[in-house]
Amino acid sequence: MLRQQDVGHRIVVRRIVGIREGRPLFSDALGELVELSETHLTLATAQGQLRVPVAQVHRAKRVPPTRRPTAAAVVALERAADEAWPAPTRGRLGDWLLRSADGWTGRANSALPIGDPDRPLPAAVDAVERWYAEQGQPPMINMPLPLAAPVGAELDARGWGVRPPTLVQTTPLPVAEPADAAGEHAGTAGGQAGGWGSAVVELATAPSEEWLAIAAGRKGGLPEAARHVLTAVDQVRFAHVYADGTLVAVGRGTVTGQGRWLGLSLIEVLPVARRQGLARRVIHELAVWGVSSGATHAFLQVEQRNTAAVALYQRLGFTTHHTYLTRVAPVG
Repeated sequence: MLRQQDVGHRIVVRRIVGIREGRPLFSDALGELVELSETHLTLATAQGQLRVPVAQVHRAKRVPPTRRPTAAAVVALERAADEAWPAPTRGRLGDWLLRSADGWTGRANSALPIGDPDRPLPAAVDAVERWYAEQGQPPMINMPLPLAAPVGAELDARGWGVRPPTLVQTTPLPVAEPADAAGEHAGTAGGQAGGWGSAVVELATAPSEEWLAIAAGRKGGLPEAARHVLTAVDQVRFAHVYADGTLVAVGRGTVTGQGRWLGLSLIEVLPVARRQGLARRVIHELAVWGVSSGATHAFLQVEQRNTAAVALYQRLGFTTHHTYLTRVAPVG
């Protein structure tokens, strides 16, 4: 059967759709798993979204994607993602990148093992451990799969831990148009029936202090290195959505990878304003800016266990390009 780590991946489900002459009738469905709960699973098929009660599932399993990205495509996208989230302290081991940002986010404080480290693999991992010890940080490595599988085997032998998988998802630009807030979600939020429809998405070249406060709340603080990560990109925009003078939604967009990739990050809606279509509108406005800046594709990174976000991004046309694991060295 399926597990949470299958969310975001292509699956096939055989389900019971009826009984004839005392025997069950089966129907097969193929698509991307966007949500998995104790009672239902939801997958995106070529015919649309399908929600299946777990009680009706006879058999379900993950299947290979229709086409895996080439190693060169994974490397190019990982390089673009690194440009979009630049750590202020950096080093190199051959082609490998070493990154530090005062511990703010795993992406900015981990080695990226793509290419040739210019030394045997065990020596490369030793060098990673020394470099992070010099920074006063626990060694971490972000491993794009399946590209970095040999690195994973070395880390397994050393007893490194592993964090939950992260999906790197992409879609061609432009992304889908946002649905009208009132039409997409029934009900009200904070007593404002239909009030969110008039909220305007404003794009700025720098984040406001309110924007930074929301980012700090989501990421557990905001050291000076974090401001570098957020702003030290040539092409960057910060989305602000205000309602009655209060900032209720934010987002960040960058254009990197020789102008091809729009990177989306920190898409956040305050609880009082959720389920009103604001996240879709933020993404749409950033996508419009990305297209105007020459980008042809968008990417984002989302934890596989964040099923609500995975489902939203699937509705906007995002599919999983590849997955990465963050590995953490054992203490001592």
